[in-house]
Amino acid sequence: MVGPGGAGFGRRALLRGAGAGAALALTGCAPRRDPGEITFWNFYGPGGPQESQSDWFVRLAEEWNATHEVQVRLRYVPSKDYKSGPALQTAFSAGTGPDVFLLSPGDFLRYYNGGALADLTPHLDPSVRADFLPQVLETRLVDDRVYGLPMEIEPLALFYDEDALEGAGLAEGDLPRTWDDLLGVADALTSPDRFGLMLETNPGYYQNFTWYQFLWMAGGEVFSDDQRRSAFAGPAAHAALRYWQQAVEAGVAPRRVRGSGGNDSISNLASGFCAMQQLGIWGIAEIAEQAPELRYGVIPMPAPADGEYTTVLGSWAMVANAQGVNPRAAAEFVVWALGSADPACVERMRRWNTEAKSGLPPRRSVQRVAERRGAFDSGPMRAFASEVMTRSRAEPRFPPEVYRAISDALQSCQLDGGDPVSAAAGAADQIDTFLSTYDGARIQ
Repeated sequence: MVGPGGAGFGRRALLRGAGAGAALALTGCAPRRDPGEITFWNFYGPGGPQESQSDWFVRLAEEWNATHEVQVRLRYVPSKDYKSGPALQTAFSAGTGPDVFLLSPGDFLRYYNGGALADLTPHLDPSVRADFLPQVLETRLVDDRVYGLPMEIEPLALFYDEDALEGAGLAEGDLPRTWDDLLGVADALTSPDRFGLMLETNPGYYQNFTWYQFLWMAGGEVFSDDQRRSAFAGPAAHAALRYWQQAVEAGVAPRRVRGSGGNDSISNLASGFCAMQQLGIWGIAEIAEQAPELRYGVIPMPAPADGEYTTVLGSWAMVANAQGVNPRAAAEFVVWALGSADPACVERMRRWNTEAKSGLPPRRSVQRVAERRGAFDSGPMRAFASEVMTRSRAEPRFPPEVYRAISDALQSCQLDGGDPVSAAAGAADQIDTFLSTYDGARIQ
């Protein structure tokens, strides 16, 4: 079947890239659309919950439309429908996927293996490509070709409520540095009305993303170095699974988080539901705009006493639909928006990372401009730039089958009292079975 943009997806490729329960199988011919208009789906605007971010997207579209014949039309999809719901997969299954959309590393292989991502390399100047930090660009590469451009770098850290800390008789010197410290401080901060610590409890890519930090700090990996077999069923995975289980069983962390989930600073930390929250750098902008009265601090996530600290780097990227109505225009838009040497592009990315949203720029040139403007001179942004980022790894791009095996093990241990050793072994078996027949892009 052929869609309006050219050759359609092969069913085998779509199923290979999607995984059980999430296949991107075509169900019918897509309606014809005007190649003079490209659609851009996102979860920021227009009309999203944070005005500064919505305005940035609206301005982005207006600037492009003022100077290009092919027009871009924004479509806002609420975060819960975009990230955790079926909106994007359903659209691609129906052959009506957007021409430009946002994609995290965690879902990259689903869409690449399904043939949905356009190659941006022909439109990207090599000098600008070299300007992107390798650790955030590499999860968008296949055979050294670029299939997405990151908008930001989003490391994870530990946010804490200064008033809660003081109310419990604790000072900055009491802030946790090890896993044992973290549970002890969380216990001291726990009250009948407040949890001391919050870790994500909703299953999904975000929960896995936050848990990988614990796995890595314990010395664990999901795959062997050659990616031919699972390395999951080991002491590090047992320790990381057990730790999340202990936090809930000890009563210092909730079984259910509030709002949109563990990435929601306002419904959890700012509301007083918890005193400490594992959270990404985006929380700075959220709190500044929606809860400016909150007194809080940021420190690196504690590591196990015998482990090595690291943070995990999240990052959303703009990608172009290879089978959309106008793949060339979509790819050109993505590169214009984020991958140009034009000073206007550099300034656009600076505003996104340090004004509209809090993040670390993924390009060296943008970092330099932001530094000159004092973006990292003080407060939580300084803590992220100088302390949290001392050691880091990019969010891995695991296929859905791998993500699901890890998610099931984590949910079983954290919320259902599962045995970490058995859960890790079961996940490892599932991963090995999947690897025995996997023929998609390299897993990173």
